[in-house]
Amino acid sequence: MPNKGSKPRTIDAAEGSIVVKAPVADVYEHWLAFEDYPKFMTAVKRVRKLDGNHFIASLAFNGKQYETTLEMMLCVPERRLAWRTLADHRAPDHLAAGVVSFASLSDQSTCITLKLTSSFGGAVSRRVDRYLRNFKTLISDSDRVR
Repeated sequence: MPNKGSKPRTIDAAEGSIVVKAPVADVYEHWLAFEDYPKFMTAVKRVRKLDGNHFIASLAFNGKQYETTLEMMLCVPERRLAWRTLADHRAPDHLAAGVVSFASLSDQSTCITLKLTSSFGGAVSRRVDRYLRNFKTLISDSDRVR
């Protein structure tokens, strides 16, 4: 039952895709490194691993800071990752989830599809597009370093 005077949280959802010039195995490994999400997900400020499937994430949306527990729910090597926030004392009224899928187009090309849902606010569709573009830059830069 909602608290008196509080309005229900809306859930925003968005999906986007991008093609990157990298093998699916490399792309998957980059996405599997949750601690590196701040490098391309601008709302994620820091991620700390708790165990094999749980992380503490520091997030910033609309000028507000949040800390939440992330749970990796699905891990299909080189195909798909899924995660969600857990309702806890850190962010009891906020929920988010993400699924990222990988499709190998060739030995050196991968299509990434990212789906996000969030009650944290902000333009989820713009964030999805920005995160994918940032990831493409990140993987292109890391490929040049090799």
